Amino acid sequence: MDWTVWRDEFPVFGRRRYLNTCSLGALSRRVRAAQERFLDEWEEAGATAWYSTWMGALDGLRARFARVIGADKEEVGLAPSVSVALSSIASSLDYRARPRVVLSEMDFPTVAYQWAVKPGVERVLVPTADGIAVPPEAYEAAIDDRTAAVTTSHVFFTSGAVQDIARIARAARRHGALSIIDAYQATGQLPTDVHAADVDVLISGGLKWLLGGTGIALVYVRKDRIPQLKPSITGWFGNRHQFGFDPKAFEFWEDARRFELGTTSNAAVYACSAGIDIVLEIGVEALRKRTTELVNDLVDRVTDAGFEIRTPREPASRAGIVMIRMRDPASAVHALAERGILVDYRHDRLRASPYFYNTPEDNAALVDGLRPFRP
Repeated sequence: MDWTVWRDEFPVFGRRRYLNTCSLGALSRRVRAAQERFLDEWEEAGATAWYSTWMGALDGLRARFARVIGADKEEVGLAPSVSVALSSIASSLDYRARPRVVLSEMDFPTVAYQWAVKPGVERVLVPTADGIAVPPEAYEAAIDDRTAAVTTSHVFFTSGAVQDIARIARAARRHGALSIIDAYQATGQLPTDVHAADVDVLISGGLKWLLGGTGIALVYVRKDRIPQLKPSITGWFGNRHQFGFDPKAFEFWEDARRFELGTTSNAAVYACSAGIDIVLEIGVEALRKRTTELVNDLVDRVTDAGFEIRTPREPASRAGIVMIRMRDPASAVHALAERGILVDYRHDRLRASPYFYNTPEDNAALVDGLRPFRP
């Protein structure tokens, strides 16, 4: 594939070397055009666009996301953020007989915070020995018959380590617990088949590797789990009689729309749909191969330059995130930005995240810019 053609789709590369997809995907021409289309419909149709166009756009996004993760459209719901989607799922569980929730020290704080504020819930944080990964057997040892849910990441945001979500899901199922996967750092760059992995819930969003910007998250719930989960938080989008406008009549949707709450941000829906179209056009398998090539190249360059990598050594165990340990990563990020190289940092690590639109030359420029910060 001629990847330079795709690079031209993202105008930022005319001015910058953008290596920060794991914080925010680069803006494409298609996504900008989709935003303009939404604004044109708003201007021309006003509120009637809900019936003529926008409800169909919501359904189209559910179907697109389902294709990316190997799900059925009826298993997908929309939310404004992962926090909201996770809150809806968490409100569906009964913690009286099962007060424990298993997660890890490596997960993004949203996951831990959700359970921290629930009275009577015991959080079990599985530790990490190396600050890079958590062995699957550690989850298996932590789960018992009092566990309501096992909730963790497909890819860890501070190391890029890929977890075996199928094995985690099997461990949860053996004890009757719900498996909930935060896939925000995975969906789009990692091939995912939720049916094959047998996970119960997977939550992701448009912000990063799906190239769709902010304000939209997507939640998959396995079909046979949907009837068992009845959220105690809801809104008019969660009511199957949505347009009846009757405050006395509420009935959950039979599909994953029951986990939706309020009015959607349709600008975000259009942006996310356009971003996913790029992912589908290229194909996640091809994206994974390209990203792996770029990550391998960057790891080699960074290691040769004398830096310590805090990312798994095995290519199959790491996603499109390279963590470089530094004394002062914030200063390095600032210095690189002045040179037109955009990356980020977390804790004591500079974080770079090559995606298909990057090149080995981007990697070389990054490493060259890091030379003054060598240990």
